[in-house]
Amino acid sequence: MYHTTDLTDLFARLAAVMAQERDALCRLDGEIGDGDHGIAMEQGMAAAHQAVAALSDPSFQDQFNAAAKGFLNAVGASSGPLYATGFMHAAKAIGPRRQMPLAEVGQIIAAMAQGIAHRGKAEVGQKTMLDVWAPAAALAQAAPAKMRTAAQAGAAATADMVATLGRAARLGPRSLGHRDPGAVSAALIITELCDQIEALSQQETRA
Repeated sequence: MYHTTDLTDLFARLAAVMAQERDALCRLDGEIGDGDHGIAMEQGMAAAHQAVAALSDPSFQDQFNAAAKGFLNAVGASSGPLYATGFMHAAKAIGPRRQMPLAEVGQIIAAMAQGIAHRGKAEVGQKTMLDVWAPAAALAQAAPAKMRTAAQAGAAATADMVATLGRAARLGPRSLGHRDPGAVSAALIITELCDQIEALSQQETRA
């Protein structure tokens, strides 16, 4: 089973990962954007984690709604509204439960992908984070390893795309050859969740 305590742990891990990868994400963003994506993701996930950790006996819905508010208050850049909407969609999809079967945790990815697509008005192939969220969401009912592989492959594939949406679109063909930083950070998030599902599954098997 996946519990609210596991989701709190996930947000702690995401905050740590974004802090660790901040400079690398900023370097990627410096190639085709403003160079601040790593800072935005570090601040956003730190705020989301703090908001979730402050809750008392929350449901999944409470946690995702708190994460949405925390992230949006911390990040004014485009990733702020996108992730806030993604978290709110997850809150609605998962609902006021406090635990769910591990096999259903992929619904989080599917719901977030739907929210991000709705808010960003993006399509797959435009060199955005949706190029990671969409293929992972398509495998939401599959094994975590398949979702993780799809996410990582999606991030790598953005290097072969010309940006047609967002700040990188200003570069046109010059954006070719560079991975999209939003796609890379999205792959980090999905990887952490998939790793967690696998670890919890192994614990259940041993028990």
